[in-house]
Amino acid sequence: LKSAHIKNFFANDPNRFSKYSQSIEVDGLKLLVDYSKNKVDEDVFGELLKLAKDANVEDMRDRMFKGDEINFTEQRAVLHIALRNRSNTPILVDGQDVMPNVNRVLEKMKGFADNLRNGIWKGVTGKAITDVVNIGIGGSDLGPVMVTEALKAYRGNGPNVH
Repeated sequence: LKSAHIKNFFANDPNRFSKYSQSIEVDGLKLLVDYSKNKVDEDVFGELLKLAKDANVEDMRDRMFKGDEINFTEQRAVLHIALRNRSNTPILVDGQDVMPNVNRVLEKMKGFADNLRNGIWKGVTGKAITDVVNIGIGGSDLGPVMVTEALKAYRGNGPNVH
């Protein structure tokens, strides 16, 4: 597989896209999960599914959505889903709905971003901030880089991001 070219996978299997992709509808929005453009064949795909099963991915996903403590390093729930829960469906952790606090923090972040973009938030010189520099290494750099690249077209009058 290492030296194989994706176009050959498609040439050899006209059903490749339908075999290795799936559309999922969540809250009325469609999400396309497409593995067909990766160096995957039936053996590799089967091994990936087996690995997910062996690693209890489905159980961990279900536990994440229930607010169970699955971050074993920090011994707490992971709340990625709460940040994306725009329906405000209650998410309980230890019997407490975390959504009011999540919404409060998101609103605070929005206010900060608006004030930064509009020049209300000033730098140490008293001037509007014109540039934001992300300093990150490895995985801590990847997320901010992906976000800034994806949202570059929407920057408007916001600061330059590096």
